[in-house]
Amino acid sequence: MTNLTRSPRADVVDAIERLGVVAVIRLKDAGALRGTIDALAAGGVRALEVTMTVPGAVELIAEIAPQLPAGFLVGAGTVLDAPTAKRVIAAGAQFVVSPVLSRQVIDECHDADVTVMPGCFSPTEIFDAWTAGADVVKVFPATALGPTFFKDIRAPLPQLKLMPTGGVSIENAGDWIRAGAVAVGIGSALLDARAIADRRFDVITSGAQRLVANVAAARAQR
Repeated sequence: MTNLTRSPRADVVDAIERLGVVAVIRLKDAGALRGTIDALAAGGVRALEVTMTVPGAVELIAEIAPQLPAGFLVGAGTVLDAPTAKRVIAAGAQFVVSPVLSRQVIDECHDADVTVMPGCFSPTEIFDAWTAGADVVKVFPATALGPTFFKDIRAPLPQLKLMPTGGVSIENAGDWIRAGAVAVGIGSALLDARAIADRRFDVITSGAQRLVANVAAARAQR
């Protein structure tokens, strides 16, 4: 395994767009993290968001970040304030994701040249995040909106880079991409809790393969 040098913000954004999928990891069993990451990798998913709800999340990021092969990205999710952003960046997070819009988090990430993806819902909030310097705007919870929302908002604002989280499934991921999403964030729909608890990592790999194929097919249709 080789260390992955932290990319500048623009390079990380490009990588997230190229990969098209960010796996949102909210495991309660931190001991299953390594097997889960390997299963996702085998299925072609190489951007990993470890949320702060995972026990010992900061320490886990510090442990796995130097071990990931070239081409992988590891980020931190559910980051709510600047001090937490600073901690996860020091641990090796290459991108920082929040369920809310915090300008302090954006500023902290910019100071460290780290990609930041704040969570927003309304058109005004999304545009405020973009003008504040968000590299990608996480639209959350996307469950309540649907892919048509992306088409509607990008019609007058085509410059926006949007990523839905919440409501994304293996089956509908392509709909979001066709609607203009640069990538999709997906958690429980990909990371089956029962399969992980039973160490059935083949289930995770199979789902990841289908997800990556659906995203690729959707991009070919745009």
